[in-house]
Amino acid sequence: MTQRTAAAAPVKAPPGRRHRVHRAWFVAAVTFVTITGAAAFRSLPGLFIDPLHQEFGWSRGTIGAAVSINLALYGLTAPFAAALMDRFGVRRVVAVALTVIALGSGLTVWMTAAWQLLLCWGLLVGLGTGSMALAFAATVTNRWFTERRGLVTGILTAASASGQLIFLPLLSWIIDRHDWRPAAVTVALTALAVVPFVWFLLRDHPADVGATPYGAREFVPKPPPVTGAARRTLAVLSSSVRTGTFWLLAGAFAICGASTNGLVQTHFVPAEHDHGMPVTTAASLLAVIGVFDVVGTIASGWFTDRFEPRRLLAVYYALRGLSLLFLPMLLGSAVHPPMIFFIVFYGLDWVATVPPTLALCREQFGEDSAIVFGWVLASHQVGAAVVAYLGGVARDVFGSYDVVWYAAGTLCAAAALMSLVVRRPAPAVLAPAVS
Repeated sequence: MTQRTAAAAPVKAPPGRRHRVHRAWFVAAVTFVTITGAAAFRSLPGLFIDPLHQEFGWSRGTIGAAVSINLALYGLTAPFAAALMDRFGVRRVVAVALTVIALGSGLTVWMTAAWQLLLCWGLLVGLGTGSMALAFAATVTNRWFTERRGLVTGILTAASASGQLIFLPLLSWIIDRHDWRPAAVTVALTALAVVPFVWFLLRDHPADVGATPYGAREFVPKPPPVTGAARRTLAVLSSSVRTGTFWLLAGAFAICGASTNGLVQTHFVPAEHDHGMPVTTAASLLAVIGVFDVVGTIASGWFTDRFEPRRLLAVYYALRGLSLLFLPMLLGSAVHPPMIFFIVFYGLDWVATVPPTLALCREQFGEDSAIVFGWVLASHQVGAAVVAYLGGVARDVFGSYDVVWYAAGTLCAAAALMSLVVRRPAPAVLAPAVS
């Protein structure tokens, strides 16, 4: 009896500080604050389109191209950032990324030509925010949690929406009362202010503080740094693209990006302004989307721990597409009940797709799931980049955004079907015991 109990006992973690609240939750809190601060810049594109158009005479297509570069790099940097975190540590990569965001945002104050907008707003901030993308949240979740992963993913995903909720009204007020330049400086200072939180409070792995991952029964030693980050990232891509599951997830997530970051986040404010609504009011509506986004994403994480993620994705995409088809009829100069209903409904669905998508990546790709999710996120941002540019072009050509809303709604229906046909992984077959 004593021998059997001793054999079954899990390996205890080495002595270290003990907390009533597991250290993993403190790390998650720091990660939440960091992503919230980095989200400040992502609140700007829709607010800057009209001011830049009026001051410099740049077309909405040109400004949309800068947003497009930013969104594309945000996605394409993510898988490499996940591998760099394995090589150099989460803390170093994130601190450098925040500094690059601050540099790119601050330099926009002195720009006088469109190429400078493409360089600062597109290239520098795109690279910085890409390193702060959801691959960061996936890495933290995978290292620090073995239980409640869906819930934690939802909470960390909601951090971006929380940043939008905080910064959209503030930045729109600054632009309305002063100019777009003080708003850009505000974003730069916010990014710099988060750096000390990351450097002094974030830790790369539970073993760094003698802790076990949340929910783990055994101590998990810290793996050695992984060399060849770029080579590993490309190798993971090479193997994952040979599966139909990757293309289904990437295709659906590209449509997700097109219908959120590329379309609503970039063009909702100018679309409402076209109908006579003040920019501050339209920005406030977009911020309210962020309120319900937080609720919807955390709830989605909870659902993902309990329900089939494929069916959740199908429901989310179908409902989003339906709401976008009705949006052109709701735009107007004043806020009315149907528009409020859209804001609540759409907000609950904004990034609710992330927890089930990440769960499917873990289910299908195992230890490489963070990097695979980085590539899936890249497709999300490429889809967003395409629509951010085409939305501006459509507005220049047709004089309205209606055709883009209808197209996005139709694509969401396709994403729902793609999610349903993702295959389940084959169950593991246990080898017979050898007598």
